[in-house]
Amino acid sequence: MDTIWADTFADASGPKYRAVIDRIRRGIRTGELAVGEKLPPVRELAYQLDITPGTVARAYKLLTDEGVLLAEVGRGTFVAPADRRDSEDVADSEPEFRHDVAPHNSEAGDGYHVNLFSPHLPSVGQAGLIRELLGEIAKAPPSGMMHYPSREGSRPAREAAARWLSASTVGRVRESDVVLANGGQNALCLVLQTVLRGRRPVVLVEELSYPGFRRAAELLRAEVVPVPMDAEGLIPEALEAAARQHDAQILCTSPEAHNPTLTHTPQARRQALVDVARRCDFQILEDNCYHVSEASGPGYRLLAPERSWYVTSISKSITPALRIGFALAPRERTAQLRRAAEHGFFGIATPLTDLMARLLVDPRLAALTDKVHGVIRDYVQCAVNALGGHQLVWRSDVPFLWLPLPLGWRAGAFVQAAEAEGVRVRSAEDFVQRNARAPHAVRLAINAGVSLDTFEQAMQRLCALLDSPSELIAI
Repeated sequence: MDTIWADTFADASGPKYRAVIDRIRRGIRTGELAVGEKLPPVRELAYQLDITPGTVARAYKLLTDEGVLLAEVGRGTFVAPADRRDSEDVADSEPEFRHDVAPHNSEAGDGYHVNLFSPHLPSVGQAGLIRELLGEIAKAPPSGMMHYPSREGSRPAREAAARWLSASTVGRVRESDVVLANGGQNALCLVLQTVLRGRRPVVLVEELSYPGFRRAAELLRAEVVPVPMDAEGLIPEALEAAARQHDAQILCTSPEAHNPTLTHTPQARRQALVDVARRCDFQILEDNCYHVSEASGPGYRLLAPERSWYVTSISKSITPALRIGFALAPRERTAQLRRAAEHGFFGIATPLTDLMARLLVDPRLAALTDKVHGVIRDYVQCAVNALGGHQLVWRSDVPFLWLPLPLGWRAGAFVQAAEAEGVRVRSAEDFVQRNARAPHAVRLAINAGVSLDTFEQAMQRLCALLDSPSELIAI
């Protein structure tokens, strides 16, 4: 063991990652770790200290976020210059290696070197911007610290959100249109709470669809009915048949970037689906949490403003940590949607609304989100380079890929084989009804919390699996 690390746990009494952090800080203070010096790779230091890689990765990540360390893609982790510490000017930095901490604890030693279950955004400076704004708010919180949230107090946040949303597929958004939620999933739940009526209401979804639709519906004791799709999304005739048979009240859909197949619904098909909704008199909820680039055309809120609801969040473009989402209703029903939020949780915490009021209009944010999208494009291209010989479905502006499996692989067996290779992927079974037949396919989320080299190695391991189907599967 290198002598600098020998006493890492000598006087440690708390979590091991904290002992690693303290040892690095002490090494910098004493000069044992000089500015610009490269720290050992995560695996190497974990081996030296006899701890899990996730523990080291957590220590490196926390110090990188504070500006104490500087992580460079493909090169490693270095001691940052003194003038960069406690700031997030290290805009292009990201940890050399880390576990995806959700849903697993980074200290749990779960063995997933690359977790592709859910997207993980790169850290390109947005954390530093958030810390800076939170620091300003903490000194003089505009909404105070001793009051319940109020509609007037959150007005600046709604105004900022309206500006942020108006660049999307929904057209002009007024401050009074915006209902703030605790993330996109909460926004989805609020819409269903507002719309659904009766003892056993029916929610329509695509036959492959975001699992959160089903979970939200089940919370409200609603029945979920899947509707067949083709290469352009929902089939209008099938939608009309399902809506009439089940007396459906709402359709939940993602027309811009369908999760998980990445199907895009073109304008003519959207209009046909709107015509069905009007004939059968059901509402449309458009989930646009994953779409991160310019829209191809008007969304349902513009095509059918009298019956269209819209939800999105900052989780796929800025950070999922803040749990900030937005919901829009048909204008004559905005008051109902607002009441669902106010009666459910009184309002978003005032420090968060104060933060949103500044963050979403900060002139630096656009450049940071552009960097986020640029990094995602790099990771998507890396996956395409490795897996492009298979039936990979991808878009450069969306942080996941859809992979139909070759003959010889079933989804469950492939997921298990990938886990054995240290890569966690998501089976198509997660996106269908429990009693439905799922295609043999997997979704690969972009995890930009690991280095591009680490991600590329994971793609190569998946490619090797795809090229060698399990002998246990009958072809």
